[in-house]
Amino acid sequence: MRLKSLLLLATSVIMLGAACGSGDRGAAPLTAGASAPRGAESGTLRLGIFPNITHATGLVGIEADIFARNLGPHVTLKTSTFNAGPAAVEALFSNALDAAYIGPNPAINAYVRSKGAAIRVVAGATSGGAFFVVQSDITNAGDLRGKKVASPQLGNTQDVALRRWLKEQGLRTDVRGGGDVSVVPGDNARSFESFRAGQIAGAWVPEPWATRLVTDAGGKVLVDERDEWPGGAYVTTHLVVRTAFLQQHPDVVELLLRGHVEATAYVNAQPAEARRLVNAALARITGRPLPDALIAAAWRNLVFTNDPLAASLRTSATEAAAFGFVDPRGIEIDGIYDLRLLNTVLRGAGNAEVQVR
Repeated sequence: MRLKSLLLLATSVIMLGAACGSGDRGAAPLTAGASAPRGAESGTLRLGIFPNITHATGLVGIEADIFARNLGPHVTLKTSTFNAGPAAVEALFSNALDAAYIGPNPAINAYVRSKGAAIRVVAGATSGGAFFVVQSDITNAGDLRGKKVASPQLGNTQDVALRRWLKEQGLRTDVRGGGDVSVVPGDNARSFESFRAGQIAGAWVPEPWATRLVTDAGGKVLVDERDEWPGGAYVTTHLVVRTAFLQQHPDVVELLLRGHVEATAYVNAQPAEARRLVNAALARITGRPLPDALIAAAWRNLVFTNDPLAASLRTSATEAAAFGFVDPRGIEIDGIYDLRLLNTVLRGAGNAEVQVR
């Protein structure tokens, strides 16, 4: 089966697993509302989020009503939750979402597939929190030869990072699970169970799954992805907006970004309360909270920032192209960023502006 078919199949399966979240009220398009103050808009802002602590800024913004307060009484926030980036990207493509917190590789794919037209990154959110956790008897890359390892999804951020690291160690992989090391993409929960059962030798996963593999499944960290990046900084989650929505409703996007900047400050200033809010959100969305000790341990591996860390996204795009996940002719991605409104908000709050470097 050709790579294109594999990727289309993976995307279709993931879309079936996407779970729509809160807000069954009608998603009326944003317009100049007769009941709104002059110059204001009324309607619904549709925001995508993942039930994951790497999306803590967005979850806190929702759970603490920070977004709703900044959007004001005339713009209703409607949230939808997703299990994987490609499903959120398809929702953005189909005009079912206006904005979303997603990882770097789904954003790259959306930008390249649409020839730079579909989305813009308007703020950073999270850095760090990804690890390659292996069985206790694995001591180096050579011990992985002939074994199976897992990533969350074919072509996603951690999948590309895993393949890059294996290649640097002289180990081949391919998208069909062949090569010196077999990479088996799959849901993190399933990979956790496979690891605990001894069916896979390791998994490159984001938090809190990395910490769970260590504390609950007897694994050990072989690679902290921070060690693979200059200064240990790389984008894990950022906030994207549909380009058309940004062009049509810049005032609403600015209000969303006010909430985002406030939520980022809250997460950093009040980590214990932020963790409680995130766990409350996880319980509400998934029906099951995480142990407080697990969240606290995973939290230490994350940095919450408004900086989208553009240099790391460029590197991720180049690597995704090298493995055939995006068209190499479309990896000039600096145009993906529009930080003008973010910097307006940051200046207004007395904070330093963020630059694309």
